[in-house]
Amino acid sequence: MSAEAPRAGTGCGGPAVPGPGSPAGMEPALPPASPRPVPGGGLFGWLRGRCLGRSAAVDPARDTFRAMTGLYGSIQPADSVYLSTRTHGAVFNLEYSPDGSVLTVACEQTEVLLFDPISSKHIKTLSEAHEDCVNNIRFLDNRLFATCSDDTTIALWDLRKLNTKVCTLHGHTSWVKNIEYDTNTRLLVTSGFDGNVIIWDTNRCTEDGCPHKKFFHTRFLMRMRLTPDCSKMLISTSSGYLLILHDLDLNKSLEVGSYPILRARRTTSSSDITSSGSSGPRAVGSPCHQSDSGPLSEKHMSRSSQREGGSPRNSLEVLTPEVPGERDRGNCITSLQLHPKGWATLLRCSSNTDDQEWTCVYEFQEGAPVRPVSPRCSLRLTHCIEEANVGRGYIKELCFSPDGRMISSPHGFGIRLLGFDAHCSELVDCLPKEASPLKEIRSLYSHNDVVLTTKFSPTHCQIASGCLSGRVSLYQPKF
Repeated sequence: MSAEAPRAGTGCGGPAVPGPGSPAGMEPALPPASPRPVPGGGLFGWLRGRCLGRSAAVDPARDTFRAMTGLYGSIQPADSVYLSTRTHGAVFNLEYSPDGSVLTVACEQTEVLLFDPISSKHIKTLSEAHEDCVNNIRFLDNRLFATCSDDTTIALWDLRKLNTKVCTLHGHTSWVKNIEYDTNTRLLVTSGFDGNVIIWDTNRCTEDGCPHKKFFHTRFLMRMRLTPDCSKMLISTSSGYLLILHDLDLNKSLEVGSYPILRARRTTSSSDITSSGSSGPRAVGSPCHQSDSGPLSEKHMSRSSQREGGSPRNSLEVLTPEVPGERDRGNCITSLQLHPKGWATLLRCSSNTDDQEWTCVYEFQEGAPVRPVSPRCSLRLTHCIEEANVGRGYIKELCFSPDGRMISSPHGFGIRLLGFDAHCSELVDCLPKEASPLKEIRSLYSHNDVVLTTKFSPTHCQIASGCLSGRVSLYQPKF
């Protein structure tokens, strides 16, 4: 194992970037909670603040989350609580219930574990949840949750009756890796290594399963996510492409060639906006299945003008995200997350040669193209940081904090808490003109193997992490 991964007990878990004037105790290393003045001020400034969720009337929990962010920066490795998972194999995914009362653990050896994260007590082991590795867990509400597996199935569970599944869903032909849920339509969305995105109607669920349809297909699919308002679907691929479906309509099934393509190009950092390079993505390994020669054809390029006069539903955008150090080399987008307010996307990228790994944040850029003949990119690289590149070949799942101020990222035998600046400001309050490094707020190392997944509690000041050898650790400040 690489020497870059510090082991537990080596004294590597101290604060990385202490806040100015912060004592060594529990005081948050954050400045007073005063929002940055909005250019223009007055009524228009107030309205813009409301649109960004920065008004007390819109986000009354803003100051509460700010205090919690300060507490995260005071957590020490010794504060971790070990949850016994015995020999259930690697931990691939962690998921809290929406009310924070249950922590579920997806295990390599067919099992799902349930814990009370407050008392750290074991609740239940679903010993044969699936017939192969359990990859992902998603709560539909405070009692119903779904699991997916390499056995190609999805299972629905009810916390009130865990002795049996609610139902098993069949439809994928390869490993199922990802589950999303649209709370408005009650549609379950899954993706797998068969390249399919499948929609399941949980409104008509029976013991035999749910009605379903294939919504989308692409080659090299890795992860799929929905924005919080379900207006976009993002799909990452092992060939380095990021696909965005705009103005999403999950009720409309997309057949081959039926979706208009908006644009296909490399995303830019601010310093690249005025340059004429990177005008298009690589043709090799294109994820779009209409043509083997590249993601676009003449007829699809002509459709891009449809977007200028209107907004066709499920319009496809194909991007090659800008990754530091990877301008001329391919990369694989292994992990994909969305900012809780829909402002940005968070990617974990590794090089095709597996010798570099990066965590990158891309801001969504809305609005019309500057010139019809030169369509804009929807994403702009704002922050990034190089990772330890330990545990090659395994996917590391990172996450945003509930308020979006912090990122928890697997790093060797532990996790790093990262901020957009040293004060854990909100992204909209510290957008750089050029791509800037993420700031390390705290490093926490308590595992004896490579950490594969991490998750913030949605309701408590707590972070969970799981590693390759099956250990789950909970981090929370001691009062």
